[in-house]
Amino acid sequence: MTLLERFIGRPASELADFAPELLLDLKQQAVDALATAKANADWIDRALDLRYSRTAVQARLAAGKDSGTVSFADGDIRVSVELPKKIDWDQAQLARIVERIRAAGEDPAEFVEVTYRISETQYNAWPASLRSSFDAARTLKTGKPTFRLSMTEDEP
Repeated sequence: MTLLERFIGRPASELADFAPELLLDLKQQAVDALATAKANADWIDRALDLRYSRTAVQARLAAGKDSGTVSFADGDIRVSVELPKKIDWDQAQLARIVERIRAAGEDPAEFVEVTYRISETQYNAWPASLRSSFDAARTLKTGKPTFRLSMTEDEP
């Protein structure tokens, strides 16, 4: 039984009191287990792709679909294969189209959803006077923290 297996299920509040070396070891074991699980899942997904991709393509063609979900049977097993649709719009071309719509006297908002973004790197490089104009429109949200543990080098 691994160290990680011995402590699985214990409350995080209990783990928080463990020695940092033990937390480092537990974290590394968890990271290794996750990497192994992901590699195994990828390996099985590749096998499923090799086995079912042709059948899925044929089912999608028969259904007149270029993406989406198709289902078929393999013996007693029902196989559903989803091929997500990912659309990428050329921003420069869309901007030109929006200008043509506006020049024709139409409201581009009826046809196109416009989103404004500002690079955080650019924003931080602006002078304070310019940043202050945008501050009311800026909201900082943070994500989940990531903790990395490592052994410190003995200093000479």
